[in-house]
Amino acid sequence: WLGAMAPKGSGAAAALAAGVGLAGSLAFVAPSGPQANAAARVSTSSGASSAAADLRQHGPLAAAATAAAGALVAAGAARAGLRQRKSRTCTGVEAQPIQFTDVCEQTGVTLNRYMIEMTKRGVIDEDMQSIFNSIREATKVISKLVNRAPLMQAELLGYQGAVNIQGEDQKKLDVITNDVLKKALSYTGKLGTLASEEEDAPVPGVFATRNADGQVQSRGDAVLAETGKYVCVFDPLDGSSNVDAGIAVGTIFGIFKEPEELSCALPSGMEPLDDDAAKCVAGTLQPGKALVAAGYALYSCSTELVITVGNGCIGFTLDASIGEYVLTRPSIRIPDQGKIYSMNEANFNDWDKPLHDYVQAIKAGKGKSGERYSQRYIGSMVADVHRTLLYGGIFAYPADKRNVNGKLRLLYEAAPMSFLVEQAGGKAITGHSRVMDIPPVAVHQRVPVILGSLRDVEECQEYFDKCDDPDLRQRCENRMKGIIL
Repeated sequence: WLGAMAPKGSGAAAALAAGVGLAGSLAFVAPSGPQANAAARVSTSSGASSAAADLRQHGPLAAAATAAAGALVAAGAARAGLRQRKSRTCTGVEAQPIQFTDVCEQTGVTLNRYMIEMTKRGVIDEDMQSIFNSIREATKVISKLVNRAPLMQAELLGYQGAVNIQGEDQKKLDVITNDVLKKALSYTGKLGTLASEEEDAPVPGVFATRNADGQVQSRGDAVLAETGKYVCVFDPLDGSSNVDAGIAVGTIFGIFKEPEELSCALPSGMEPLDDDAAKCVAGTLQPGKALVAAGYALYSCSTELVITVGNGCIGFTLDASIGEYVLTRPSIRIPDQGKIYSMNEANFNDWDKPLHDYVQAIKAGKGKSGERYSQRYIGSMVADVHRTLLYGGIFAYPADKRNVNGKLRLLYEAAPMSFLVEQAGGKAITGHSRVMDIPPVAVHQRVPVILGSLRDVEECQEYFDKCDDPDLRQRCENRMKGIIL
């Protein structure tokens, strides 16, 4: 219609029409989507209006230029809308399940196929795929060991007779499963560092061939020039104190990208370390927000593997008949609010006052939802978090008078589980602070953890924010500054 306003037969009319056409085509050349298209329509409409004004005041050539400029703005707006959509997807908020074709009716989508598809689409690289292959095989072995433990009590159940770095008595399965997972990951050659709850310190993530005297003859190559190295942290058997009773236990893991050499600064106050040890520790001491993947395996009436690579939360179930993990939960979304709280209420009187008051309120139906919450507590973090992910509610292993910094390990338990919960649409805090933001200053550092449904955790956090206890707030602030007292 703008072209009709210019003198007929003039080159200016053609230029003007072309400019307006360019505005329309460029505005929608970006991938479509409600927000991108809305932004484009607004910009195109605005550009056309400006062009009409220029036509009246300055002539058709100026109008054509204005229309073309509007086109560029519209295209930029469309792309900005796309970028905004993508950034939200990376948080797991709007992640869409991968669609598969030609799926075998007998096997379904296996974990191996899922990882191949993720690699093809550029979500993960081949190194990460190799690491997940090792985790897949190791957790299948651990599942078998846990299931056979009651039939092999002398070999698998009871205490090992050793104490780990945290001063805890090690179960036999703690030691065995740690060895299984460590060797499986070392063989990949894709890890720069391995760190386990059962190890005193992080170790190089490569398999070493030793002679009869135990001396290292050769090591695998942990570096691929194109993609670099990863760091894997894990708790090989979470809840192992329950294993003798046949109660659900699990494996937790997190994967970081190994930092650049120049960024490998160690926290002040650490004992002097040799170069290899310093590199291992520096690669391990990363905040949860630096995780690129995380997951857990639950060994219960079925073996379930729940993972994230930063693109939502996905669940697989081990099909023992074919020996493969099969996709059973393409997109795990934690309910915004639940009716269950999961924590060891025996410590109720020793908790910080904000949590004490919050739990009292939801038990009595005086919380924001007006519902009376029920308690469900297994005592194995993997099992309790798994139920919370599926049913909603809130899980906590908080600080108390005896453990002012909590008991869960930041690197092996708190950060990976917080990553999974956030990717499923939930939230994870220590009280005042986000778990994923805490910079670790020690490999076995402990933190309080409160995680679960978004509304439940936010309501709990409000109790902390209203609390005027200066010591409690100072502890939270110290953690964020890397100070542990």
